[in-house]
Amino acid sequence: MPSLDQRKIIFVVAIVVALVFVANILLAAPANFPAGGMVTIQEGASLGQVSALLKANNIIRSRLVFEALVILEGGEKRVYSGGYVFPEKESVLEVSRRIARGERRVPTIRVTIPEGYTAREIGEVFASKLNNFNQERFLQVATAKEGYLFPDTYFFFALDTEEEVLRSLAENYEKKIAPLREEIVALGKTEKEIIIMASLIEGEAKGDADRELISGILWRRLAIGMPLEVDIAPETYKKQGLPEGPVGNPGMKAILSAMRPRQSEYLFYLHGEDGEVHFAKNFEEHKKNKKLYLK
Repeated sequence: MPSLDQRKIIFVVAIVVALVFVANILLAAPANFPAGGMVTIQEGASLGQVSALLKANNIIRSRLVFEALVILEGGEKRVYSGGYVFPEKESVLEVSRRIARGERRVPTIRVTIPEGYTAREIGEVFASKLNNFNQERFLQVATAKEGYLFPDTYFFFALDTEEEVLRSLAENYEKKIAPLREEIVALGKTEKEIIIMASLIEGEAKGDADRELISGILWRRLAIGMPLEVDIAPETYKKQGLPEGPVGNPGMKAILSAMRPRQSEYLFYLHGEDGEVHFAKNFEEHKKNKKLYLK
């Protein structure tokens, strides 16, 4: 018969083995883990709501273990929303790590927004790229942000919605414009004035060589009380001053051109049928250019 000490050792070993067995069960993926499936964590979901979602979808065995691991990984608030794809079975250690770090494993889609695109055109681009993008809801917000939806190349997850798109566009605009605000103030102009002018330049210029020159002409027209008369904004033929808002979303080159115009003797320009921009110092020269380049 085993001695008392031997019985104690056997008891401790049995407890350890049992704990290891239970831990392995709790950490392992459920037998009916939905390999190849996906779950979507909603924006603002709490850690408890996330663990309940994963438990209901057979991603984890124990909500308590999952929540503890997420907190150890980065804190209760470190839960990233969005769709998560699970191509194969994963232990709760891996699941908690991924969700705490936002590793969704959803393929990314590259989307390029050209300079000068309007909110409606931007919406059409995203609607053709992202299945969960609601163009109508996008425009309800984006129309009021015309001019401030920064054109650039973006990468989105296939399951992203108009909310993620709006957030990315706004964050990118802020990132690009923030370093320029001090200079804008020093110019004696408002950020809105610069963005409106940049949107006009974006629509009027043919390339890098023309932007700053056209900027100088348009600012000069404003200074002498002359209507801007730009084709991209028909109302500027009827009244003086800038349009009430941006007519599109300008890129960085147009914004910088609006801030740093090139002074010249020119007051008129036209886009010729030869694809070039032709400048004139006065209306008589402008009329000659019309005869030469607009047939």
